[in-house]
Amino acid sequence: MANGWARDGAVQEQIDDTVSDAVKHARARLPSGEGADYCEDCGNDIPEARRKALPGIRTCVTCQSGRDAAIRPAGFNRRGSKDSQLR
Repeated sequence: MANGWARDGAVQEQIDDTVSDAVKHARARLPSGEGADYCEDCGNDIPEARRKALPGIRTCVTCQSGRDAAIRPAGFNRRGSKDSQLR
């Protein structure tokens, strides 16, 4: 495939790096430490199944969904195309 000035495999390396960064970010956000029996946001009980599935969890599903929705992905453009730089 013609990539202009890029060497062979450069596009796949960019894809792999993006996936690797996303996995590292997700792992860093996993709960750790001692979990809670009650949600630290709303005070409702955290179901035992959730506490077993995610040791260290401190919020209920509803509150965690709200927190996750508020997170905006902050990445950078690995390709550096002219179109993306003009935005």
